[in-house]
Amino acid sequence: MSESRAVIAAKAALASIDLSTYDPEQSRLMDERCILVDEQDNAIGAVDKKTCHLMENINKGLLHRAFSAFVFRPSDGKLLLQQRATEKITFPDMWTNTCCSHPLDDFEAEKVEKDQLGVRVAASRKLEHELGIPPSQTPVDQFQYLTRIHYLAPSDGIKEELQAMFEDPSNSFTPWFKLIARDFLFGWWDELYKRTDSQGKVVAQNLAGIADGSKVIAMT
Repeated sequence: MSESRAVIAAKAALASIDLSTYDPEQSRLMDERCILVDEQDNAIGAVDKKTCHLMENINKGLLHRAFSAFVFRPSDGKLLLQQRATEKITFPDMWTNTCCSHPLDDFEAEKVEKDQLGVRVAASRKLEHELGIPPSQTPVDQFQYLTRIHYLAPSDGIKEELQAMFEDPSNSFTPWFKLIARDFLFGWWDELYKRTDSQGKVVAQNLAGIADGSKVIAMT
């Protein structure tokens, strides 16, 4: 697929961006190729992560596919949060959901559209990369896919704990996590507790059907 004028222009704008002062590993990761999509999440090409995340390009309509994974502890339903590394180029030090990253055009398995398999494979890969959780503990058929969201970034005790973290000015959170929590997460959490298994444990697959994953929901 030939590159669009928008992508060519975006790459040109990146020529002056110097990442040499950043952590070498984080700089290398910015060369990974994200999957470009239209507003309905249809794949239309690929470009490096650095190009995708430049706000100038985002404001021109350059969209790319990403995922947010939420891992709940089966015994009590608590959500595993991650504080992004100081070395991260995007949103360093911010608290966020368990894992946030991208399926990559660099891996054929992560481009598979059917049943969101590519995104599931990417989530398993990044949970190991960022948190050390081995793939044997994150089989792709055990992920519960919920919904698709189009966003632009610049009750009980457990949820009250997270809400308090949101309200504490000393904490900072990634914009996508706050949007998802505001519009979806607390409702999903309620359903997890309502749908526990016979042993009283929360099971992600019990959220099947809770959201319409066929549509892209715009969030601001």
